[in-house]
Amino acid sequence: MREPQRVTLPGMPERVTIYEVGPRDGLQNEQRTISAAAKAEFIELLVRAGLSTIEVAGFVHPQKVPQLADAEDVLDLLRRRPGIRYPVLVPTVTGLQRAMSRDVREIAVFASASDSFSQRNLGRGIDDSLRMFAPVVRTARAAGLEVRCYVSMCCGDPWEGDVPASRVVEVATRLMESGGTQVALGDTIGAGTPGQVTDLIGALNEAGVDSADIAVHFHDTYGQALANVVAALQAGVRTVDSSAGGLGGCPFAESSAGNLATEDLVWMLHGLGIETGVNLDELVRTSVWMADLLGRPSVSRTVQALAPHLSATGDTASGRDGERPALGVIPAGSR
Repeated sequence: MREPQRVTLPGMPERVTIYEVGPRDGLQNEQRTISAAAKAEFIELLVRAGLSTIEVAGFVHPQKVPQLADAEDVLDLLRRRPGIRYPVLVPTVTGLQRAMSRDVREIAVFASASDSFSQRNLGRGIDDSLRMFAPVVRTARAAGLEVRCYVSMCCGDPWEGDVPASRVVEVATRLMESGGTQVALGDTIGAGTPGQVTDLIGALNEAGVDSADIAVHFHDTYGQALANVVAALQAGVRTVDSSAGGLGGCPFAESSAGNLATEDLVWMLHGLGIETGVNLDELVRTSVWMADLLGRPSVSRTVQALAPHLSATGDTASGRDGERPALGVIPAGSR
């Protein structure tokens, strides 16, 4: 299979941590129901492809996000491996209790820099949401759990327009001061550009949040996700969110296209000489496998380019089947 030619750029890191969100964020708004067993299989395949941090489930209200109603079942079915992180999304103390009953060691909470989005997503404004998260973070940290703090709508909002960097900084710093161990900046509608990303990370640095404690979560609505990743890496960020096959998008946000595809991210990072630990061949196979389950082809440009060159057979994670689904891809230009 073809690989990118490796040419480094000044200021790039030697290694980047990819925070894979496909099993949770990627599948949460799919119309076709994916079984807990299939989700566990998906996660195992991602691990075998070399991903070491995979957000596997969300302990949220099942009526709000039906695809995440099987969080306990997914955790029960997982073959947890040493050295692999399996974080879950948790918005409330009740959700935290459910997660801790499954021996989860890392959670994420999700706030917003937009009051309008916070109302639609959580049913409460920014201040009320932060008050809701405070006991979750406090209890989790007391139990020795790591706590990631998502901040959505960092680069714009479909209802309010531009989102001031000062508001993003305020929300992020309040979450970190409450006990968060990492803040993940979400460009939920994919409107951000590299200069905006650079300024936002710089503003957080000035407010006392180190780039080592910042992750970025870009959507690719306007085709800016990879450019924004480069800007973030140049600003010292070393953790980047992505979703296998480009799965997902936010079910509560208008104008929200899919997440940055992990394959596209890996192709770029490997081309920059940055280590990820990911076997791109196996990752492409995994995304094609999931696309077949969903009944539609992957939107990842790298999957489109590489899948036709892979064989159609191979072992699944469970070893029960000797064949993978046919390697169908979406025609170029028809996204």
